Amino acid sequence: MSRLPGRYPTTRMRRMRRDDFSRRLMRESVLTADDLIYPVFVLEGSNRREAVASMPGVERETLDLLLKTAEKALGLGVPALALFPVIGQAGKSELAEEAYNPEGLVPTVVRTLKKEFPELGVITDVALDPYTSHGQDGLIAPNDPRGYVMNDETVEVLVKQALCHAEAGADVVAPSDMMDGRIGAIRAALDDKKLIHTRILAYSAKYASSFYGPFRDAVGSAANLGKGNKYTYQMDPGNSDEALREVAQDLDEGADMVMVKPGMPYLDIVRRVKDEFGVPTYAYQVSGEYAMLRAAIQNGWLNERACVLEALLSFKRAGADGILTYFALDAAAWLKERG
Repeated sequence: MSRLPGRYPTTRMRRMRRDDFSRRLMRESVLTADDLIYPVFVLEGSNRREAVASMPGVERETLDLLLKTAEKALGLGVPALALFPVIGQAGKSELAEEAYNPEGLVPTVVRTLKKEFPELGVITDVALDPYTSHGQDGLIAPNDPRGYVMNDETVEVLVKQALCHAEAGADVVAPSDMMDGRIGAIRAALDDKKLIHTRILAYSAKYASSFYGPFRDAVGSAANLGKGNKYTYQMDPGNSDEALREVAQDLDEGADMVMVKPGMPYLDIVRRVKDEFGVPTYAYQVSGEYAMLRAAIQNGWLNERACVLEALLSFKRAGADGILTYFALDAAAWLKERG
């Protein structure tokens, strides 16, 4: 019987773990500031900052204050910000008209950020839930007792929203709505307007997760959504093969990058997507994930730096090229200190 390769004592797996230099030489996944995208919540007005109670350490900011945050992110080497607007009740409606107002909050913020920090990537959320009076990501047919979100009618509005953001100078538009066919429609509209350099980051595998609660508080859609849910358009948490179909369809329609959301509970999906397609693959460490870690850290149950960096490294190990995380600035600062 031949000797199996790697058998003890000829092979000692701990040998390479003995010293720091050899651990570093064999490290398979490395986290850097280049991997981080910082999600920010933008308020209307000026010189206003609001804490998000369910996300300790996260604040909503007006544009003038956001500029300081953007400068800090740039200084720490974070490549991009992802913008999420906080729209007052006066800006919400059944048809979400404010979503594509060229003088609205998001295009105004985009224009200013690109003027002040042209080298900083600006990613905009293409979705209607901040703008709808019912809190859903799309339009609902009048008098529909089911409250079913209409697909094609919603896509028409999403195209207007994406064009509005791209024309303002957004580097990346990120449809997070999960409507069928929206990537193809947005790509065609961008190409028609000669906006061929605008990238599309498709939230291709976005699950109907229970981890989104604090985010909905942050953008002010929780009260409008009430007891409603998004099961008819976001993916069932029990499905994995379906995610590959969603990603394949979005890539076929013109997506440049794909997103899995949430993050840590769905790292198996990240790995499957990366293995199957080999395309730029991103994951979102969502508000619920952040809130759980932050609560444990504040209670002294977890070491902040060690656990946050380990959690983020797990995204890289699973195959993610980039991570949207509310820890982005802290993590980038810690990584800079580490050298």
